[in-house]
Amino acid sequence: MTASDLTTATAMNESEVFGHSLLDRFASARMARVAGVLVAVLLAAFAPIQALAHQFNLGNFVTPFATFAPSAAVGYVVARRQPGNPIGWLLLLGIGGGVFGTELGYYGWAVYGAGERSLPLGWLAVIIGETDPTKILYAFPLVIALFPDGRAPSRLWRRGLVAFTVLGVLHAAAALVYAGIALINDRVGPQTLDPTGGHGFLFNQPPDVHWLTLAQLPFLLAFAILVVTSVLYQVLRYRGASGDRRQQLKWLMAGGAVCLLSVAAIASGAANANGGGSLATQVWARVPWIAFSALPISIGIAVLKHRLYEIDRLISRTLSYAILTALLGGTFVGLVALITRLLPFSSPVGVAAATLAAAAVFNPLRVRVQRIVDRRFNRARYDAEKTVVAFAARLRDAVDIDSIRADLLDAVNLAVQPSHASVWINAPDRRASTPSGEA
Repeated sequence: MTASDLTTATAMNESEVFGHSLLDRFASARMARVAGVLVAVLLAAFAPIQALAHQFNLGNFVTPFATFAPSAAVGYVVARRQPGNPIGWLLLLGIGGGVFGTELGYYGWAVYGAGERSLPLGWLAVIIGETDPTKILYAFPLVIALFPDGRAPSRLWRRGLVAFTVLGVLHAAAALVYAGIALINDRVGPQTLDPTGGHGFLFNQPPDVHWLTLAQLPFLLAFAILVVTSVLYQVLRYRGASGDRRQQLKWLMAGGAVCLLSVAAIASGAANANGGGSLATQVWARVPWIAFSALPISIGIAVLKHRLYEIDRLISRTLSYAILTALLGGTFVGLVALITRLLPFSSPVGVAAATLAAAAVFNPLRVRVQRIVDRRFNRARYDAEKTVVAFAARLRDAVDIDSIRADLLDAVNLAVQPSHASVWINAPDRRASTPSGEA
């Protein structure tokens, strides 16, 4: 073995150590069930804890629950089916920590903000709740970096993930000290607590302890760097991947795209209708938070390799009907404006004519848009159609049975990509071709 081979093997061994040494020793399907039950209990206690803090409403409940529950379900399924893969445990335990921290934030408000001083261990709830209950957000960069088999790509990546973990511990320690000083100085009350919990729910503290909040900035910077580098790494892997790995990365990127759109909607303020407006307005404002679950769901499908090859059709159909809806909507509005304003027709007649025109162009337009989208985003289906057409053209001029069999196998492999394909040709009946008089 050469020195380079030894170095490569050592790097691979070190990369496999991250997240696997403890998993190999303790992880099992039984442990996954135990962790899943605990997280389910925490999720079930979410609404009662909010009611105890007098903070239960649609916005406060749906927003975190829609974020936590799907990720917890995916983490449980992955951890149970693949106990040696840290991705499932990161999602499941990250959700458990997130739910527990959020509930402690509400519990701390119930004791120190809502006046329920008879409740025990309020001080502990404040200390732990301040360590940032949104731990699930910090688990996702690790999940993306270790996707899909849970192994760090290289020694450099392993060191970076270890450094990120260390900074996370220091971040939590600074938050613990910050909350402890506030409790000692008796500065925990309605004027210093956020009733909705969350990181930074303890505020309005003296300037001499602000350095503790600044000490958490390196971790937040490392979090942003890890997000960007993990995404770029997976994009570069996608360009050189093939087979199942390429399909897994497609699922990851599709879920990530939906997640980015939901984050953009949340950042733009489209999901901030907590108390005002009608019930429909509040429900619509929760849609971006619900869409956030597309990322953990896509990760679960990709890791478990469940119906991987359907992502191409899902993407192509979604794009096709989105484009088709926009084109038909524009056509309808344009025809209504043209007929009712420029031509001497009444409004009902114009609407009816525009509806008939849109219905007439629906199917031709759908076929055309579908072909364009398939050519760009669903190459497997588009190339399969071309392969079948080309095989039919070659079959008309073929006379050699061996060449026909080879062409048929090639066409099947390109069109449907089976794991195995074979052709069985029935031998001709020898008795029918045997001259009379021979046995």
